[in-house]
Amino acid sequence: MKKAILLIAMVTLTVTGSYAQSETTTTNTSSDNRGKLFFGLKIGTNYSNVYDTQGQDFVADAKFGLAAGGFVSIPLGTYFGVQPEVLFSQKGYKSSGTFLGSSYTMTRTTDYLEVPILAAFKPIEYVTVLFGPEFSYLMKQKDDFTGGGLSSTQEQTYTNDNYRKNIFGLTGGVDLNVDHLVIGLRTGWDVSDNNGDGTSTTPRYKNMWYQATVGFRF
Repeated sequence: MKKAILLIAMVTLTVTGSYAQSETTTTNTSSDNRGKLFFGLKIGTNYSNVYDTQGQDFVADAKFGLAAGGFVSIPLGTYFGVQPEVLFSQKGYKSSGTFLGSSYTMTRTTDYLEVPILAAFKPIEYVTVLFGPEFSYLMKQKDDFTGGGLSSTQEQTYTNDNYRKNIFGLTGGVDLNVDHLVIGLRTGWDVSDNNGDGTSTTPRYKNMWYQATVGFRF
């Protein structure tokens, strides 16, 4: 995971450095910001749930979680660009039922380090349409259980030095750009588990989520 972050940082710095160097030789007199390089920070919330790919009787309720991180908007002309991001993202679900005559509730919260690499289409100055792959690295899982007069919490932390071992997903949405303010609306879903050895599997239970963030670009 550390190698993945370093690799993304090196690629981003190389591309942005080349772009910044070319900008010094070009004067842009237009007020349109679509051709400009931006760095940004954002924070918001996920509204997430899981679904059973086998379509059996698994029912869960959605839950809210934190979403925060940074992004780089790299223009490729006026209308197109690339936007890599690094996010801390909380997902999970809530479930309830009865067991041996007693009611119970269980809430699962999963913490991920996520790396979306998004293609950007900018039809007008204030709107950016984004879509692309996302690589999620599980850092922690927490289960809170209450039932039968008892309550318990189980928490497990994960370490992963293999950047190829991750959850591959897709995400997309819209950024609304008002000067330095960026309002982001996204949706996403898991596709497959990358096992770290070049193979992948389809998980039975997949995350799906909606995300809303507010950011500042500079």
